[in-house]
Amino acid sequence: MAIRTFRRLEGLFCVYKPPGVHWKLVRDSVETSLLKGVNTTPSRPLPREIRFLPLQGNETGTAKEITVSAASVPVLSKHPLVTGPEFQNIKVGVGHHLDAFSSGVLVLGVGNGNKALNNLHQTRDYTLEGEFGTATDDFSHKGRVVETTTYDHITQEKLDKVLAMLQGANQKALLMYSRVDMRSQEAYEMAVQGLLGPEGKSLPILTDIRCIHFQPPSFTLEVQCLNETQKYLRKIVHEIGLELRSTAVCKGVRRTRDGCFTLQDALTRNHWTATDIMGAIQQYHATKKNKKKSSHSKNMDSRLQLEGFKITTNEENATNQGEAVHTIK
Repeated sequence: MAIRTFRRLEGLFCVYKPPGVHWKLVRDSVETSLLKGVNTTPSRPLPREIRFLPLQGNETGTAKEITVSAASVPVLSKHPLVTGPEFQNIKVGVGHHLDAFSSGVLVLGVGNGNKALNNLHQTRDYTLEGEFGTATDDFSHKGRVVETTTYDHITQEKLDKVLAMLQGANQKALLMYSRVDMRSQEAYEMAVQGLLGPEGKSLPILTDIRCIHFQPPSFTLEVQCLNETQKYLRKIVHEIGLELRSTAVCKGVRRTRDGCFTLQDALTRNHWTATDIMGAIQQYHATKKNKKKSSHSKNMDSRLQLEGFKITTNEENATNQGEAVHTIK
């Protein structure tokens, strides 16, 4: 049962990392919960062996006769109290890291899921909370204050213009690192499906940025990016303040999506148990299968449409050729 339970735990899932907690502590807590859950399942029965056990002995003269009988007894050296728990270590891998001051979706992998973590080069969504009027040495509100400025001249219209300019500059970088001919049909199809992006690792790129809340001095940004770090996102907030002839600090970084994982899929601290994690992994596998089926059906439909177009074109060509021959005759 322990081995079967562990095999069901192989895959990817996500948890919600609270702010102020290092990602290593989150990983260690999940590993401890998984070990506890797997080792509490019924263990395999003890192997048995044949032993000759002595019965009553009879003394006849100077000799002593001993009567033995064969019996099947359990091998106590294989008992869990002797060997210890069946699983003593479960490797839990971590996807794109979150620093101690950030919160949100953190993707983890168990067993074979650790291999899939290396292929997670997908876009991620963040919510950034900023505040105008202050600049610090580490771009966060907890850093050492190095400058204070006014912000009464900042309006949402000016902020939106700066965000549009920043997004345009990053779109050029996205096209430069994509290594796809922009004049090809492949580039068009990738852009329609939202798959256009850099191959492998590159510099941080913002694919989308917009303001969802503006109440000076506080404001909230929604960002979609690739190959980013939380420090880079805080620096973006700082640079936005400079472009508006003011200063700004980042008060919070929250990841709301990592690839196909969202906040609705993230397990909170009370649900970091083997049962809940197993359910999340099974849901991930089911979603993955459904995506494969849908992509396969779309490919089949496109192939059928292409074949139908070729047949129609051939028939029209044959008809036109027949008409041309009749006219010549």
